Amino acid sequence: MGIALIVHGGAGAIEEHQVVPHRDGARRAAQIGWEVLTKGGNALDAVQAAVIAMEDDPAFDAGVGSFLDRDGKVSLDASLMDGRTLDAGAVAGVQRVKNPIALARRVLESEHTFLIARGAEEFAAEKGIALIENAALRTPEQIAIWEQCRANPPGRDGARYVPLQGFGTVGCVAVDRAGNIAAGTSTGGMKFKRVGRVGDSPLIGAGVYADNARGGASSTGWGEAITRVVLAKYAVDALVDDRDPRDIARAAIEHLARRVGGTGGIIIADARGRIGFAFNTPRMARAFIVEGMAEIVAEC
Repeated sequence: MGIALIVHGGAGAIEEHQVVPHRDGARRAAQIGWEVLTKGGNALDAVQAAVIAMEDDPAFDAGVGSFLDRDGKVSLDASLMDGRTLDAGAVAGVQRVKNPIALARRVLESEHTFLIARGAEEFAAEKGIALIENAALRTPEQIAIWEQCRANPPGRDGARYVPLQGFGTVGCVAVDRAGNIAAGTSTGGMKFKRVGRVGDSPLIGAGVYADNARGGASSTGWGEAITRVVLAKYAVDALVDDRDPRDIARAAIEHLARRVGGTGGIIIADARGRIGFAFNTPRMARAFIVEGMAEIVAEC
């Protein structure tokens, strides 16, 4: 058993000019989380620190720089799970919190598991988390994308919505020195999403799952499809009989595609500190390091 950490910065049609910012942002986040682990910190703190780094990075669809919904606002979702206790915290539809993963942590520590919208923001204020103006989360780039979407709205394929590509959901899975596993996911959702839409990211079992007995996972991609197969728990449940997390990740994404025609990616760490990832989109930003590696590997 050894410490391990893996992050993702979203799976989708990441354009060529976005590759370096996504790769470098993932590396920075992994470095921040890794420093927590190497200094003896716990997995929850490492995951939270890594995800906050990506929420603060406008390259990603989480926190500052998230996609705007049809009303032109940023609406954020996040979740965090502790594999030691199976405690979980999640928030959805928050518009005035800079770092929703920090709010999800406070929910995890409360009597609840999931808070939404105004109630989540009131809870944030009660817990000393500053509320900000939604405009502070919007960037000129995302405003321009929103204006393009308004001029050319996404179409439909049969009865199902065809998502606009460009996912940048972020996530992290970590294993600490005590063998505790944590996983977290944070997102601004899909481009030009319907107001009130919630994808997989804050849903325990779909966008995130962690259990010390097996491992942890964070999902990214087309949320409606990921939710239908409860992707994160599907992957964690498969971590039995010493199966390699790399094989499990590939099998999970194959299941996502085969069963519901879904696109996306997943990152996994098992109870032994081994990591795996897979995706069926053009790209997925990710970075990882496990005990014994000389440096972080970052790819996109």
